[in-house]
Amino acid sequence: MAGRTGINSPIRLLKYVAVFIAIFGALASVSQAADAVSKSDTRIEDLEQMVKRLTSEIKQIRAERAEDIRNQQKVQATINAMQEDAATLRKSNWMELGEQLKNFRFGGYGEMHANFGESGTSDQFDFHRLVMFIGYDFNDWIHFNSEIEIEHAFVTGGAGGELVVEQAYMDFELDKAINIRAGRILTPLGIVNQKHEPPSFFGVERPLFAKYIIPSTWSSDGVGIYGSPCKFLDYQLYVVGGLDGSGFSATGGIRGGRIKERPSMHEPAITGRVDLHPFVGRELPLNQDLRLGFSGYFGGLDNGNKGNNPGLNGDISIFSADFEYSICKFDFRGAIAYENISNAASAGTGTAEGIFGWYLEGGYHFMPDAWKKGKLADSDAVVFVRHDSVDTQLKMPGGVARNPAGRRNEWTFGVNFYPTKNVVVKLDYQVRSNGNDDDLDDLINFGLGWEF
Repeated sequence: MAGRTGINSPIRLLKYVAVFIAIFGALASVSQAADAVSKSDTRIEDLEQMVKRLTSEIKQIRAERAEDIRNQQKVQATINAMQEDAATLRKSNWMELGEQLKNFRFGGYGEMHANFGESGTSDQFDFHRLVMFIGYDFNDWIHFNSEIEIEHAFVTGGAGGELVVEQAYMDFELDKAINIRAGRILTPLGIVNQKHEPPSFFGVERPLFAKYIIPSTWSSDGVGIYGSPCKFLDYQLYVVGGLDGSGFSATGGIRGGRIKERPSMHEPAITGRVDLHPFVGRELPLNQDLRLGFSGYFGGLDNGNKGNNPGLNGDISIFSADFEYSICKFDFRGAIAYENISNAASAGTGTAEGIFGWYLEGGYHFMPDAWKKGKLADSDAVVFVRHDSVDTQLKMPGGVARNPAGRRNEWTFGVNFYPTKNVVVKLDYQVRSNGNDDDLDDLINFGLGWEF
């Protein structure tokens, strides 16, 4: 027994050692595992803190971004509001400008001439007139009208050109029967002085009557009334600045007496006209139309530019009548006038006491309707003849010799072609004579005129 115990003791010891080692190893593993768990927990805590920190930072970033977005939205809203305000302002300004512009009225007319004569007459091209019309309607009863004219294309001393305010007046429309007009007006005499746009008259040059008897364009500064008290009657009546008698002449008649700058009101004139339309409201065959006009002018001669009066003692009286008649394809018109100048000798320029003139013309619209197609759908053509007779030396004052050159006659044969209503191409031939039996050159004239 004692021997077995000794044999087994080392083995048992080894078992114990093995068991101890296993237990120690297990404890070591458990300790390492515990250390690992402890370290893992610490790391997890660190990660959790990091996540919390990152989450907080993300929330802060999101909050800041949201604030930025709100700020951006506010800025964008402000920009949108400013753009809307600007658009509204622009629209308002344009609407206001449009409202102002729609009250304006613009227009004009012009004419170019080419004149060819025989050996004694110089051939020339003349940009005779360029006129701009500007009007403005302040409301439905107060209106402004004006015409500014350039003549002969070049305005300078001695060049013969002219820049002039032909018309500039205010209309106060009170009623059909009576209205007020004030400013620079067209003196209401004759036909051409009232309607002198190139498409409105036949021939390249205006009639002699419209140069020396009722000189056109003849403007006067003053105030008066006008109206249409009934459908067949129109009238005008004005008080205006008078003529300068020192500008009258033997062959020019009263033409040089017009004052174009600042006329004196020392001896003003009264002028007016009445127009009758007897066919208005009546249905007549052959498309007939008729206008009869009667006009007058009465004033003194002692008027000058800027109040520098010539010191003349005398008066002028003008009596005139004119008509326009249409029937079928024919147009007829004419005018006549007599001028009486008292104390004409005081002018000292060969001025007559009596001046007389008239003209008569007829035209035929010959263009067939079959030709009025395409570009010529609105076209027309008129062949015409006119006779002018003027005598600026009809009756002379005592002691003043007559100048026969003041008696002139003129035949004009021509054609007006209208490619459209307000554009005209003109061609005419003129045969002229005077009281001196001078061999005046015949003239061939070409013209182009327009109105808009």
